[in-house]
Amino acid sequence: MKIGVYVGSFNPVHKGHSRIVKELIDKKILDKVIIIPTKNYWDKQNLISIEHRVNMLKFLENEKIKVCKKYSNYEYTYQILNDLKKEYINDELYLIIGADIMPKFHLWKNIEEILKFKILVINRDDIKIEDYINSFQNKNNFIIVNDIEKIDISSTNIRNNLDEMSKYLDIEVYNYIKNNKLYLNNLEK
Repeated sequence: MKIGVYVGSFNPVHKGHSRIVKELIDKKILDKVIIIPTKNYWDKQNLISIEHRVNMLKFLENEKIKVCKKYSNYEYTYQILNDLKKEYINDELYLIIGADIMPKFHLWKNIEEILKFKILVINRDDIKIEDYINSFQNKNNFIIVNDIEKIDISSTNIRNNLDEMSKYLDIEVYNYIKNNKLYLNNLEK
């Protein structure tokens, strides 16, 4: 089985995130996706609790999309991948990243361990992905995905303009944010 591993803060999860996951499965690039929200080790601003982010991600869950909090405490992606490989011994793991990650991907902790896995790079922002991939020895482990419709939005923009940007959120996520008074300083009174 081809299993995607999607790691991020998802603060909040938006339609850009969900479209990537759903299209990778619908296009049969992956059989399953495990979404892993991270704790606050990246020094991100305005990061709400892991529990709220997991709850919002749960709206995406089905038999092929799973949200996993088990690895949320891990500080580095290579740790997550190595432990998942122990759990999914007979499956092939694919790390899902956006092209915007590529300029700094070589700086990730224990990058050589990460490059033992397949890397799905979601093309966006007109980044010359090949230039970055060619700098790695294991360049054959990279798979560029070009045909996922791009939604030009960021979680930061959503947090800063929540009601105005609600069209980029699934209705369940938007209602969860409103009902739990998340990003309160950004909500209309």
